[in-house]
Amino acid sequence: MCRPGSRASLQCSIAICALFAACHGSSGETCTKDDDCTSHFCKLDGTCGPAITDGPLAADAALDGASAACTPDHDGKITAAELPLAAGQMATFRIATNATWSTAGTANPDGSRAWDLSGALSNDTDEQLALASPSGAWWAADFASASYATPLSSSSNLLGVFHLDATGVTLVGVVSPSGGATKTELTYDPPAQILAVPMQAGSTWTSTSTVSGVAQGVIAAYDEQYQSSVDQVGTMVTPYGTFPVLRVATDLTRTSGITTLLTNRTFAWLAECFGPVATVQSTDFETSTEFSDDAEVRRLAP
Repeated sequence: MCRPGSRASLQCSIAICALFAACHGSSGETCTKDDDCTSHFCKLDGTCGPAITDGPLAADAALDGASAACTPDHDGKITAAELPLAAGQMATFRIATNATWSTAGTANPDGSRAWDLSGALSNDTDEQLALASPSGAWWAADFASASYATPLSSSSNLLGVFHLDATGVTLVGVVSPSGGATKTELTYDPPAQILAVPMQAGSTWTSTSTVSGVAQGVIAAYDEQYQSSVDQVGTMVTPYGTFPVLRVATDLTRTSGITTLLTNRTFAWLAECFGPVATVQSTDFETSTEFSDDAEVRRLAP
């Protein structure tokens, strides 16, 4: 349920981090999921692609399917062309809830940071996540600008509705999987800026949205402010491989009038041509800049 006091809206920013585009190539095998392939890579066209070598240059492969070819240039920036988010893409993520893992990482001699999410965490499960097309959805007519929709979190069936363009990704709404008397349909006015491109170390962006509509059939209205910055650079190790990354820190504040209903912090680690390869969300009302009490942890998995 997306209501004042819940964290569902912030998990929309996590949800966009759940997809990436992988490389061209086919072994001739057909598949519906990664585990059907000996390479553990099922392409968008339903055929098995080659295994992608782990390591810092794993993202150097070209993108699959409808996405244009993309080769990281490792220039410390992520542009719109290096942010492969589009309807139809899917990936497997390893997700842990109520986990303990420090977001601080370790310092490198050059001032960058190193993070490692390759190990097991409590409550780990692998989920195949997809970016769904708005076409044919019950809510499509009310969100004409939507580019795709995707589940908010492993503990919610709500969908975040997103718009993607040359300036980045915005959240335009939150909806339930089906309509009816108990539907959820919330609109963000103006849309919340989740990712802004091009981005590099020191980039910042902020947006404030009025959220209104119905949550489980009940009228709802409140405000949400998102404050984001690229606060660190370094490397992130995931079960899938190691990536050079920019870390985006996002603080959410939800208010109703002068009352603060919720504060929350999310970190997303983004790699060129893969998009976000890991995300960590704090518990509600977290006061520390870095934290280890994690409501949800996601990282790219084979």
